[in-house]
Amino acid sequence: MHAVEDIDWSKPIWEREKPVRYWDPARRLIKTIRRHQRLMASRNPISKILLKLNVLEYRFWSAVTGADIDLTCQIGGGFLMPHPNGIVIHPGSVIGPNCMFFQQVTLAGPVKVGFHVDIGAGAKIIGPLSIGDNATVGANAVVKKDIAECDVVAGIPARSIKKKAASQKKVV
Repeated sequence: MHAVEDIDWSKPIWEREKPVRYWDPARRLIKTIRRHQRLMASRNPISKILLKLNVLEYRFWSAVTGADIDLTCQIGGGFLMPHPNGIVIHPGSVIGPNCMFFQQVTLAGPVKVGFHVDIGAGAKIIGPLSIGDNATVGANAVVKKDIAECDVVAGIPARSIKKKAASQKKVV
């Protein structure tokens, strides 16, 4: 693996999504969402049958995780949910590559999330709004306004508490 400084976070790191073992609910859920989107785009007649089986698998992993993520969500590669229980993502939301959401995160309304955004446990993001690249949302924050690139926000309502250094931005 590369050193953190050598990573271009704007490009999906697909290895982050690979299930580590069979019982890896968060990664299995994301895998079924990605498979559903591929099958929907396919013109193969067998895809219709596989689609129905995939939806059953999706429902299983959704129930196990307690997450409510629509099958049509636009989620960039490298998406992580270390503790997926209670995550709710609005179908109109667009999530950039290499983001990480902790438990009980809610995206209410269409939210545009940039690349490499970390959202802490219990955060509520009430859209429509956008979150800039490399931003961090603190645990239990309530976000009602746009967040700038490299900004760290926390509180109710969320306010900027720190700006990340330029060296922590996208590094190629």
